[in-house]
Amino acid sequence: MVRHEGARNYLPRERSLSALREAARGCRGCDLYADATQTVFGEGPEHARIVMVGEVPGDREDREGAPFVGPAGGLLDRALAEAGIDRDTVYLTNAVKHFRFDTKGGRRVHKTPTRSQTVACKPWLMAELDAVRPELVVALGATAAQSLFGPDFRVSSRRGQVLELPEIDDPPLAVATVHPSAVLRARDADRERAYAAFVADLTTAARAL
Repeated sequence: MVRHEGARNYLPRERSLSALREAARGCRGCDLYADATQTVFGEGPEHARIVMVGEVPGDREDREGAPFVGPAGGLLDRALAEAGIDRDTVYLTNAVKHFRFDTKGGRRVHKTPTRSQTVACKPWLMAELDAVRPELVVALGATAAQSLFGPDFRVSSRRGQVLELPEIDDPPLAVATVHPSAVLRARDADRERAYAAFVADLTTAARAL
């Protein structure tokens, strides 16, 4: 397994979101920066009650420099509204801040980050959580959930449960669910059911507050 330097040495002394976002632009803690267009840091209210953590920026996020602006973000918007959560009150980020992809037929195709890359980027995520101090964290997908809960965590068996987030003093509540892109990838016959289960998990998260 490739070992990376990690983001810790790139964290600024000041830990406000604006200082973190500026410092993250220069992060070289893993190899993903070399091919990505830019760092895609989190966005949302500085003291949001809810932080939602995805996996890694997609192609559109990488080009625009903002999280959840692609098709998965559109589905998330709709699901949040149905669950009674105002997206404008949510801080959105990813476990890994640079796009990982393969090139196929001239297209950049998303590729899941390695465990080493996720671990290397974790200091940024923990610094964001420390700066925002949310009441609730929602992990969207396996990469986010395993970054937050450890490599043995399985979303399939723990999704929709109200948990406590480890490694944090006065830990916020936490709920794990699938990534919205998983709903988009579901077969047509299964997509409506997958979407309803996703909304149900977000509704559980909203009620936990």
